[in-house]
Amino acid sequence: MTERLWSTDVTIRFGHCDPASIVYFASHFDIINAVIEDWFIGALGLPYYDLVGKRHIGLGYAHAACDFHLPARMGDVLTYSVKVEKVGNKSLPLRVEARRGGKEILAATLIIVSTDLAKGGAIALPDDIRAAALAYLEKTA
Repeated sequence: MTERLWSTDVTIRFGHCDPASIVYFASHFDIINAVIEDWFIGALGLPYYDLVGKRHIGLGYAHAACDFHLPARMGDVLTYSVKVEKVGNKSLPLRVEARRGGKEILAATLIIVSTDLAKGGAIALPDDIRAAALAYLEKTA
């Protein structure tokens, strides 16, 4: 049975906005990155800090793109959801959507690539990340 995608609510703050009083596009990417960190913890059960800070596994973006459909403003509460598109050998393609009251604000595509921070270069997804991502993909497909 398909379960709903993991999601989290984010309140848009003053610091996210530009002089036009809407969320600055770069702020959207900062928010999305925080959502991904929370998703690793909340949906995959993998403490993001431990992966990067203790195990020295890089989880950087080889690709990041975003389509902005509607503006977001200070005080808005956006609901972000994360979908695993597939689980690659070294990569984890994701789709992140943000909605406000059912209306799509943005849709982002991200490709996370796992790297060895000490040696540099891409590495195979660690077994625990692979297993957790595959389990999430299976239950949300």
